[in-house]
Amino acid sequence: MALTESTMKELGSTLPQFTLPDVVSGRMVSPADYAHRKALLVMFICRHCPYVKHVEQELARIGRDYADKPLGIIAISSNDAVQYPDDAPESLKEQALQLGFVFPYCFDETQEVARAFQAACTPDFFLYDAGRRLVYRGQLDDSRPGNGKPVTGRDLRAAIDAVLEGRPVATDQRPSAGCNIKWKAGR
Repeated sequence: MALTESTMKELGSTLPQFTLPDVVSGRMVSPADYAHRKALLVMFICRHCPYVKHVEQELARIGRDYADKPLGIIAISSNDAVQYPDDAPESLKEQALQLGFVFPYCFDETQEVARAFQAACTPDFFLYDAGRRLVYRGQLDDSRPGNGKPVTGRDLRAAIDAVLEGRPVATDQRPSAGCNIKWKAGR
């Protein structure tokens, strides 16, 4: 279980554009689908990573808690599904259904979307404001597998609430940490 931290992409960066298939519905998903929302959260997750498994119930809870708010959420798995079959679309679909995800869970087969976001680990979180500028990138909270701290989503929830309430997001942000994205060989 090698620990990799997020790259902490520069705040104010613009949202990369992409279109990816949702593993549950099969429909194509893009940020444009959420143009009417005050904020957009993009999460890089997967099924096999113990760091994601540690927080996946909270990710599902965040989806439910903000379902009636002007927040769009898109989850993406960019791992090499050949080397990590638990992260193949059918397995991701099972994960989404088991957890009751109310947001699309997309598969980035080419890994181009992960590269555009400078995603480095799972989980890795990117929150954009209404102008689709990056206002938060960092940890869900300070819980990690084995550290005994409860999974609360505190850091990410504080950032989401600030954006939705029109307040500035605190710039003192700690990196997310988890498994590295499983890049395809030769890339």
